[in-house]
Amino acid sequence: MHHDVVVVGGGAGGLELAARLGRRLGRRQGPRRVLLVDRSVFHIWKPTLHEVAAGTLDAHQEGLSYTVLARRNHFGFTLGELRGLDTQARTLRLGAIHDEQGRLLVPERTLSYRWLVLAMGSGSNFFGTPGAEHAYVLEQAADAERFRRHLQAAFTRSAFAAEKRLGIAIVGGGATGVELAAELIEAHQETLASLDPEQAFRLDLTLVEAAPRILAGLPERISAQAQTALQRKQVRVLTRTRVLVVQPDRLVTEAQGDIVADLIVWAAGIQAAPHNASYSLTTNRAHQFVVNEHLATSAEGVYALGDCAACPWTADKTVPARAQAAHQQAEYLEARLMALLRERAPSSHPFTYRDFGSLVSLGDNKGVGNLMGGLAGRNFFVEGLIAKWMYMSLHLMHHRAILGVGGTFVLAMARLLQRRVSGRLKLH
Repeated sequence: MHHDVVVVGGGAGGLELAARLGRRLGRRQGPRRVLLVDRSVFHIWKPTLHEVAAGTLDAHQEGLSYTVLARRNHFGFTLGELRGLDTQARTLRLGAIHDEQGRLLVPERTLSYRWLVLAMGSGSNFFGTPGAEHAYVLEQAADAERFRRHLQAAFTRSAFAAEKRLGIAIVGGGATGVELAAELIEAHQETLASLDPEQAFRLDLTLVEAAPRILAGLPERISAQAQTALQRKQVRVLTRTRVLVVQPDRLVTEAQGDIVADLIVWAAGIQAAPHNASYSLTTNRAHQFVVNEHLATSAEGVYALGDCAACPWTADKTVPARAQAAHQQAEYLEARLMALLRERAPSSHPFTYRDFGSLVSLGDNKGVGNLMGGLAGRNFFVEGLIAKWMYMSLHLMHHRAILGVGGTFVLAMARLLQRRVSGRLKLH
């Protein structure tokens, strides 16, 4: 099977790129010239995984079928996971697909391409911590769904237990850890509202961060506001606390001793897949593909974007692993690849990342964030309901890129009506 452009990875950047190219090429050319490869059958925006994990967002309602998206946006889609790459022959190998019983569904396949885009995202970085396999991660929808099922069971067990207590520890005070903590508090409160008062149980939630403050990559004002908001929700926030060992029922820390927990979530860092080093492409210590100012890797015809790419930004920094970066890179590669598809010389202008700031959801129609380089070159801080609305608008912007304005409006209204009827908490 041959396609002019093969995109491996259907995350925010990869899916947006395939959709943009497909729409530009049209219904006749798009499906046979552009192919998207992903190991899942449906797409979910990664920044919402903490809501899926807490049970406040239904992954089956939020998830969008890749086959439907491919049909709407005029690109091809195939289920698969990259297992090998021959940059000289311009071919890639996809692993075999098995069902839940281990029976072979699809054998290994080889695809050929003219241009390849690697957009495989990133995974968890355990920093060599012993026992980290005991913790839950939120790398993809299946991880969030697994945690949600266990959380539901833990809620039920705690409601009928003599102690009436549930302990949860989150390792990592970045955006994922902070947002998950806030969402779990809301899930607990909504659960209590539906229980008999005699079944009410206490949630002991601890957020553990090795750095001096949570949200260390954001301005100190944002960190302070987020920590205050979490502490008001009775979240125990521990900074300057390094986890030495993860055990099934506790964290062994350097500064705070043992932190007993029924459920442990690891959200302390991300890194690209170690297997990336086996594709004969230049990678860095974080296993990211090293790309130049045009997002090209060390092999001709191979590009990379998103979390799996180490793209130069400043003299000593690379572009951060954020959804806004993947969105900008998809837009840049769309123009570059369209020129190549039309047998024209692509623009010599390099990719330039623009940091528009960061927003963090704190639940309860609250949020905090900073908008970078706005009016008069100043940074603006936003908080409360305005920040929450702006945070939600980022989700809608992503959907608009892959569904269009009309499709996004219909989807947003359907989900609003569904939430009004069935409530926010989904303990399926």
